[in-house]
Amino acid sequence: MIDKVEKIDEFDLKILTQLQRDAHLSQRDLAEKVGLSQNACWRRLQRLTSIGMIRGAHSDIDLSALGLDLTVFVMIRTRHHSREWIDSFREHVERLPEVIDFYRIGGDWDYLIKVVTRGMGGYDAFYQKLVTNFDLATVTGFFSMEAIINNRAVDIRRLK
Repeated sequence: MIDKVEKIDEFDLKILTQLQRDAHLSQRDLAEKVGLSQNACWRRLQRLTSIGMIRGAHSDIDLSALGLDLTVFVMIRTRHHSREWIDSFREHVERLPEVIDFYRIGGDWDYLIKVVTRGMGGYDAFYQKLVTNFDLATVTGFFSMEAIINNRAVDIRRLK
């Protein structure tokens, strides 16, 4: 496995920082912002993609404008921790279109799921699908009233 941290330099960090801010920058604009020629920038983009540092380009969509106005953080405890059960639960959750983030976590809870849906009725329908055929010890939802910071770009140059 490639040690990604040791294989990147300041130019790579500048490229990654700019792409977090705007993944749709033209190659010319990106090269200009990071101080490289277009060819040098393109080669770096190809390398960063090939080592898995860049996994795609995404657009930040206002989901509430589409009627997806409820964000719920669902916390789950389970009594089951076998690899088979975990794999089965993962496959089940991955099939639920309301799920936008899914984590196995440490501490008092086992899983955290971020759900976006249309109002309380949409969440209730999601909840019914989530718990069907799975023995979950505890499921609770924390309902977001306001996203104060959302999809914030990581200041990778400062954290290095």
